Amino acid sequence: MNFTGVYHKTSEQMSYPQNEKELIINLKTGYDVKRVFIHYGDPFEAGILGENERWIGKREEICYKKRLKYQIWWTTTVVPTYKRCKYYFELQTESEVWYYFEDGFLTEEQINMDGRMLQCFIVPWMNPADINRTPKWVNDTVWYQIFPDRFCNGTPERNTAEIVPWRTGKVTNDERFGGNLAGIRKKLSYLKELGINGIYLNPIMEAESNHKYDTTDYTKIDPHFGTNEEFVQLVKEAHGHGIRVMVDAVFNHSGSKFVPWRDVQEYGKESKYADWFMVNDWSNIKKKADTRDERFYSFAFIDNMPKLNTNNEEVIQYFCGICENWIKEFDVDGIRFDVGNEVSHRFLKRIREHVRSIKPDIYLLGEIWHDASQWLMGDEYDSVMNYPLMSGIHDFFLDEQDTKEDFEYMINRCYTMYMQQCNNVLFNLLDSHDTERLMNRLNNLDIFYQQLAVLFTMPGSPCIYYGTEIAMEGGYDPDCRRCMPWEELDTVENQRRIHETKTLIELRRKETAFKSLYFHFPDTYKESRLVEYVKLDDEGNQLEILLNCTKEEVKIERQGEILFQRGYENGKLQKNGTLIRRIKGEK
Repeated sequence: MNFTGVYHKTSEQMSYPQNEKELIINLKTGYDVKRVFIHYGDPFEAGILGENERWIGKREEICYKKRLKYQIWWTTTVVPTYKRCKYYFELQTESEVWYYFEDGFLTEEQINMDGRMLQCFIVPWMNPADINRTPKWVNDTVWYQIFPDRFCNGTPERNTAEIVPWRTGKVTNDERFGGNLAGIRKKLSYLKELGINGIYLNPIMEAESNHKYDTTDYTKIDPHFGTNEEFVQLVKEAHGHGIRVMVDAVFNHSGSKFVPWRDVQEYGKESKYADWFMVNDWSNIKKKADTRDERFYSFAFIDNMPKLNTNNEEVIQYFCGICENWIKEFDVDGIRFDVGNEVSHRFLKRIREHVRSIKPDIYLLGEIWHDASQWLMGDEYDSVMNYPLMSGIHDFFLDEQDTKEDFEYMINRCYTMYMQQCNNVLFNLLDSHDTERLMNRLNNLDIFYQQLAVLFTMPGSPCIYYGTEIAMEGGYDPDCRRCMPWEELDTVENQRRIHETKTLIELRRKETAFKSLYFHFPDTYKESRLVEYVKLDDEGNQLEILLNCTKEEVKIERQGEILFQRGYENGKLQKNGTLIRRIKGEK
């Protein structure tokens, strides 16, 4: 047996309570392992280690598995009667049987040896307070990300000389187009009609730039966007439409005009805010240049974005108060943490505890572009922006050498990194204000909808960037932040695109299998780049998703009810075609 391929640990995503009754247990093995059994039971089933006591657990086969590129991920759910669990694994290859314990591998003869102290894996107690609980409403949410300055100008009559006339096409980071909260309010009915029930807003607090990631005042809506009272009204009206609202929290760094930073600039190390930031050289604190000289730490070496010291107790208390104010004054439903991997874990634990005491189902989302396991243990974020999924989908379509097995390995990797309750609320996206727009990367409308089909059928919570409903184009920042072309939406082509997007959104919201955590990859077709996966729900419904990523049309077996299709005619799926159908179960 390939012992180096086997891994399990009673921590992180390998062994954890899903709720107060169910314990999820995962195991990695090599492909040489053909069957896995778990032996489990209460640690005290045979007594308290008396002289003649021998613990024997219940033996069950682990049948559910996911294929990774070089390993298999085995998953089972057990229900410990007394909230304690002791267990070990039985691994079977074609010719061997080994027993896997916390301290290694044993043969059957060895585990039956008189007097051996077997080091089983132990989950000592499933404490309710330690269970990772994520907001249930998020899985039912389809998000729409809005970059406020470029979405809609609701008060053009108030434009000042600095406001640039609304236009389509390329933009710069120096231009302001007048998009504001009034504009978003005017488009709430449009968003509801599209099927959106969650809005993620890029920063709206007072700042110097048009992107607002250089905060001046965390308590005040930026005057370019409106007032605090207008935001209160926006959230209230959004809620009236069944739409939740998530704001962007820029707590890793501030802007250069944030009052504490201005005080530090004036008084240096004598400032009462001296420890609010990370200054190394007080003699050069006023220097205007990038921060590669380490005089102080900042976001991405940008000197007008000084890094906040989120280890500092005063800073922690200040931002706990800011979040409390956003909840109590504005009634926000979620908070997205910008540069969410650089603030301290201590800071995040305190923030979570504080806001959950005020609003128990608030959604806490971290901007993390890589494996975020250490932030998703149940005491910091609920979820992260699922950039690994975005990049994995993109790379599969880019690299024509990748096979459908590579697609399967990629998807399974993304959904074996975290606990199931986190997977259920992952913030899935295909583009954002920080990336090229999806259509710009593809330049192919059929592939564009293939990727959207994946987005809307994956576990988690899908988000589209404003303009995605018309396959809006845009390159890297700032080009991805173009103005929403409202006057062009009524064209035949754009209405057709909106209809396609609405269809996917409606299916996502109504079909439980679209949102389900459960999926597998059958191997029905011989074509190496015909992606096929099946989603399952608790009612016995099955959805089949087929993406033809080959260069030829493929004959498809006729079965089930078609829910969404592009390029499917007379039983044949064309090149770059998409087919989603219900193949079993009735609503």
